[in-house]
This record gives sequence, C-alpha cells and structure tokens, in this order.
Amino acid sequence: MTKAAPIIVWFRKDLRLADNRALAAAAADGPVVPLYIREPTESGNGPLGAAQQWWLHHSLEALRARLAQFGSQLILRSGDPLDVLTDVARKSGAQRVHWNRRYDPSGIATDTAVKKALAAQGIAAESFAGQLLHEPMRLLTTAGGPYRVFTPFWRALDSKFEPAPPIDEPQQIASPETWPSSEPLDQWSLLPAKPNWAATFSEIWTPGEKGAAARLDEFIDEKLEDYKVRRDLPDADGTSLLSPHLALGEISPAQIWHATQGLQTEAGEGVATFRKEVAWREFSYHLLFHYPELPRCNLDRRFDLFRWLDHEGDFSRWSKGLTGFPIVDAGMRQLWRHGYMHNRVRMIAASFLIKDLLIDWRRGEAWFRDTLVDADPANNAASWQWVAGSGADAAPFFRIFNPVLQGEKFDPDGAYVKRFVPELERLEPRYIHRPFAAPAALLAGAGIELGATYPRPIVDHAMARDRALAAFREITSAPREP
Repeated sequence: MTKAAPIIVWFRKDLRLADNRALAAAAADGPVVPLYIREPTESGNGPLGAAQQWWLHHSLEALRARLAQFGSQLILRSGDPLDVLTDVARKSGAQRVHWNRRYDPSGIATDTAVKKALAAQGIAAESFAGQLLHEPMRLLTTAGGPYRVFTPFWRALDSKFEPAPPIDEPQQIASPETWPSSEPLDQWSLLPAKPNWAATFSEIWTPGEKGAAARLDEFIDEKLEDYKVRRDLPDADGTSLLSPHLALGEISPAQIWHATQGLQTEAGEGVATFRKEVAWREFSYHLLFHYPELPRCNLDRRFDLFRWLDHEGDFSRWSKGLTGFPIVDAGMRQLWRHGYMHNRVRMIAASFLIKDLLIDWRRGEAWFRDTLVDADPANNAASWQWVAGSGADAAPFFRIFNPVLQGEKFDPDGAYVKRFVPELERLEPRYIHRPFAAPAALLAGAGIELGATYPRPIVDHAMARDRALAAFREITSAPREP
C-alpha cells in the first residue's frame, strides 16, 4: 500500500495545535510537515516589531515542544515563501500545502501570489478560516457593504452570527518518511542582544499555547465577573492579558468566545463587556480587510489637512516616559518594562501624543508596533485612528483626555504610577498625578526636585487643548468623504 504524500502545514500567526483547521485537515489526511517561514522583513508578514520578536522566539520554542509530544518536528526556514515551500515540498515529497488565511494587505498579497505559483508547479494549496470569528467577506451589512460603525457590527456578531465552535487538537500527527532540514532558532537572533532590554518581560508573560490556555482559565475563574469595572483600573490586574497570545495565534478568538458561552448569568455584565473587546479586535480586522490603507491613511480624509507639529523633542520625551504627567509616564515605562501597556492608559497616552503634543497618530502607531508584544496590524491602527478621530466610528477629535483627571479617576491612590515611576513613590496621593502643583516643602520631603529627579510638564494641558481644538476647526470646513 502506497503511503500518502505529506502535507505541508505553513504556520504563521496561528502558533497552536488546537482550533487549527489547516493542521486538523492535514493531520486527518496523512503525514504532516509543520513549517514556519521567516519571511523577508520588507514583506510585512512577520512580527511587527522588536518586542514581538522576543515573543515569537519563545512561542516557536513552545510550538516545537508541543509538536515533539506527537513525535513531530517544526521546520524553520528563512526566505521567500514560494522558494521555501517549493524546496520543502521537493525534499519531503509533499504535494499539498495547507494554511490558515491572513486578512492584512501584505498577507493577502503574498498568499494569493504563492497559491497561484504553487498551482503552476502542480502543488495544491488550500486555505482555511479560523483566525477570526467570521470571514470579513461574509459578515456584511444588509446593503452588502462592510460595517463602519462598531455598535451594529457588535449586534450582528452577538445576536445573528454565532461563530463556529473551536475544534480540538489532532489526536495524532504523522511524520513524513524524510524530514527537510531546519534552521536553528537561535540563528534568527530574535532575542535582544545584551544588554537585554526584554529581560523583564518574563515577569508577567509565558508565551505559548499552554500559557494562553492557562491565562484564559485564570481570567474566567478570577476576573471575568468584575471585568466591567476593574478593566479600567490600571493597578487592579483586571484585564485578561490575552492580547499577545491572540496576536501570535496561540489561542483563537473562537476558543475565547466559546469559553465564555453560557456564563452571562454567572458573570453578569462582565461577559458582554469582555466579548465586546474581542469583537473590537474582530471589527478592526474587518476594517483592515475592506480598507487596506488603514495603517497609513486617515479614513476621514479631512485629517490629511491637519497641521501636525511633530516636534522631535516632545516625541522623545513621550516615548521615554518623561512628559511630567505621571499617568502618561507610567504607561510609557510599563511599555518598556513589559512590552505592554494597560488599555485605559494606552488611550490616555495616545490622546496626549496626538492632542496635547499635536504629533501625527502614525508616529505613535509605529512606536507601539515596535514596542508592544501584542502588536497587531488591525487593532493597533484602528485604535490609534479611533483616538485621533480620523477612523471609522472614531471618538470625536474634541474628546481630549485630561491626563491629570484621568489619573485621579482611574488610579486614585497612585499605586500604578508609583510602580512604574518610582521617583514619585513617596509623594502624597493627592499630588501624585499633579506633582507640579505640590508645595515645595512637600516635594522636598518626598525627595523630588522638579526638573531634576522628575520632569516638569512639557506642555500646559489647557493651552494644548485650545491649540488642538483650533487646529481641528481649520479642517472641519472640508467635506468628509463617505
């Protein structure tokens, strides 16, 4: 009896065995050659930045260990995907390639070209759904177009289109008779060179499919019930922390969605609030699919006329957490320490950059893309455009966060600020978010010298707010494109 030809499973941002339809279909048909390709940087198909490279290294290690439990291997190759797939197919005897679909512009362009070229060589390529709850080309409005407003998108998702349930990992993964060669993971130099600025990431993160499953279980058991309230408190540890696992596909949105199925009574409003966060990520990908210019172009084209200041010194101080506004500085330093920033603080920091400093949202988006372990081409761009007021269903530009009031509301005792801005840890809570207003004697007693141990505010918020609104008024007379 002739043994079935192997099937290459091309892993991308789906580094898991469970709810992986490409893998499941291949494992059911014959031997599997699991493959991860480090595509050229210019393709835009790899990790989005240096922080996510750290995560990818550890995620690939975890995937390799999981496959080894099945007696399988993970083949690592660098280069043009078509060249790599052709070579691996020739050396393994594979006649088919499976992958799970990508929905970002660069991924779609690459996959379309590769599928056509492989077919010309007699190699069949089959793609599968599963990276999103619903395919962007299928979840449409009654008029047949894409949703541009989140609320009706959420209603359709929540009430009309229940996602397909996740599938289990394969019971077995057969190996090919001949394994192609694999590159050493360390050769890819994904980890930072010494001094290792990512050394503190492991304080809170465990990359890999098992880490994702453990994080989901912990969230449902301990945090989901109070999620609606605690998610906005940066020191409360009330969020799921699943975003980097989602970004690299160590867990699927369907797994998260169905894990919360039937918990509405038990966990109350926390379930709906949490599911809306999952749906926002979904909405962002649908936007990116239908508007591929999302990461680089204002969806509201009036903002093309906006007069940004783009002051380099201000951007540098913002990126280093030296703005003189403690809640902003704490967020930017948390980003440096853990490759992550609490979502409420992300909105405050983004609003400050865009509206207090008048720096183009694309510069902030690029910084987050490089420094976040959960960097995501859709969510990152859609969220920055939301804050800027230039995106789909965006917050109005004149919604300008006051960083002092935001800090006092969501970090009232200053615990979050003190954790990441330790030079302020001895300051009384009533001044922790406005050290510039504290009496000189109080500052001295706390060991704080403004302008020396902690910066003075780089901008007057009231003045900056008026300046931003004046700049916005200049573009409001321009017609908004539909």
